[in-house]
Amino acid sequence: MQFVEEIVVDEFLPTVRSLLAGKLRERGLTQSEVATVLGISQSAVSKYAHADVATNDRIATDERVEALTEELADGLASGDVTPVQALIEIEVLIRELESGGDLLAQLHEDAVPGLADRDSSFRIHDPDSDLRTTERVLSSLRRGLRLLENTSGFAGLIPAVGSNLVACTPDAADLDDVAGVPGRIFDVKGQATVPADPEFGVSEHVATVLLAARREGSDVSAAINVRYEPALLETLAEAGYVTAEFDESEAIERRIAETLADEPDATVLYQTGGMGIEPLIYVLGTDAESVAETIRSLV
Repeated sequence: MQFVEEIVVDEFLPTVRSLLAGKLRERGLTQSEVATVLGISQSAVSKYAHADVATNDRIATDERVEALTEELADGLASGDVTPVQALIEIEVLIRELESGGDLLAQLHEDAVPGLADRDSSFRIHDPDSDLRTTERVLSSLRRGLRLLENTSGFAGLIPAVGSNLVACTPDAADLDDVAGVPGRIFDVKGQATVPADPEFGVSEHVATVLLAARREGSDVSAAINVRYEPALLETLAEAGYVTAEFDESEAIERRIAETLADEPDATVLYQTGGMGIEPLIYVLGTDAESVAETIRSLV
């Protein structure tokens, strides 16, 4: 398994440093001065000068890389460009070359042939690709779950029906666009237990609350349910969260719509229970990690 970032570190950066070192030496800088400008050792500059560092010809001969290193060499040599400015320019070029179908993306696909076997419309490096989008959601969700698992006292907030931390894609339309924990999170002998890695389409209850809030214009992408306690609501309100009560029933979407019509800024929704219904608090937020951090503040 090789990530595109490894290609940046192992091939792109050594090649660009080598090009810059050579161009700066051509402009009259000493090895010591080149080392200072590039933030590397003199011995490293010497290795670049003697071609002792492996470089990538495809990167070195790319017109954009060549043009940028020429421009930066001129600026660094004259003092018109600072090392920080040069770093920013190189970072911008890296992001451009990582985009779908471009140089670094091609090198990555060459290093990991399986990527090229995907449908021709697929590009892992396209920031708008479905896979990148869903993986970002799952990654955020996993980080949020780790925060909760490592939060002492979180198990005490888990209701009898279990908790679930969920997150959705930016254009979520239905339950399949919401990821959560299969089987929910349960308190097992005082320890919050996450039974499986998060997946899409496995949460119904908390996902329904999240989607209902989004349909009413709420700018949220994640949610969790915890047990209801007036003290918890008070703590959240004191922290600046807008709370609102709704009547949980079979028409949950309509109930949330009515509630948010009165309190459009509410990100803490709660219901106090009823016949066969456990009282719960739902905390909503911009992403899974921020929701988990909110829960950590309660214990």
